[in-house]
Amino acid sequence: MANGGPVEHGYPHLETVRAAVTALYRRLSCDTVRTFSASVAPAEVAFCDTDDLYLGAQRVARELVRHYRLPDARMIVSFREMTHAASVELAAGPEYFIELNDRFRTHRRDIGAALAHEVMHVYLHRLDLSFPGTRDNEILTDTAAAYLGAGWLLLDAYREDAASSQKLGYLTPEEFGYVLAKRALVFGEDPSVWFTSPQAYTAYVKGMARARRDGQQPPLTAAGWAGRRRYARDRRHAQDPHAVPLPEEGPYSFTAGGRDPLRVSFPCPTCHQRIRVPVRGRVRARCGLCRTVLECDT
Repeated sequence: MANGGPVEHGYPHLETVRAAVTALYRRLSCDTVRTFSASVAPAEVAFCDTDDLYLGAQRVARELVRHYRLPDARMIVSFREMTHAASVELAAGPEYFIELNDRFRTHRRDIGAALAHEVMHVYLHRLDLSFPGTRDNEILTDTAAAYLGAGWLLLDAYREDAASSQKLGYLTPEEFGYVLAKRALVFGEDPSVWFTSPQAYTAYVKGMARARRDGQQPPLTAAGWAGRRRYARDRRHAQDPHAVPLPEEGPYSFTAGGRDPLRVSFPCPTCHQRIRVPVRGRVRARCGLCRTVLECDT
């Protein structure tokens, strides 16, 4: 948390940000990511100065739990003096203890931004998705929060003028804008109408310009000989009639291709995450996100 100090700008973590977006799609699947097509609405996390501090913080935390589809997770929010903006105790659950910096007692409109980051820590913990090293893992958390619809709160908490500055999160403002722009290009959603900070809007415009330049780059320009050969092989396998999904039967779909065995894929009825397991008669699986146990005959 930058509070009065200098705010870093530019794209120093861009490669890690791109790796984080790729990791989200690999872990969740494209279908699951698309269930987050609607961002957290400003009215759902609004916090007035007249609201009770603890009840209001619990209400915002519940809204973020609902948005991230963590039905059996309960957030206990408290405040204390600390160096960082917030912290969360990642345990087995279902209760998770979040501590917020005491400064949020008087800066209540930014409580939603701090909780968006900390509840995302819980979400990634339940997914068992992490990057090695504290720095990269925090960048993954910021990127996931922004890409899955709650990170616009973190960018909106960025304010800077000649006398003071404030920024939450580990990404630079332009990197937050870049991730939000990537999301906007996929889902057709414009988060800029929700910004109350003019500096946040400027960072989003810069991030959008960078994201659009990504789409103008020819494919495989940075790939070596091995990468191009692997891409050609994957395209051949994608055109194999055995590699495309067979007709669906109810909520289940079956795929096979290359050296992979036949697998069954079905959505979790609680959180809608796609679950893929090898076909072996009767399948019994536990959803890694909401821990629902599912059974089906394949």
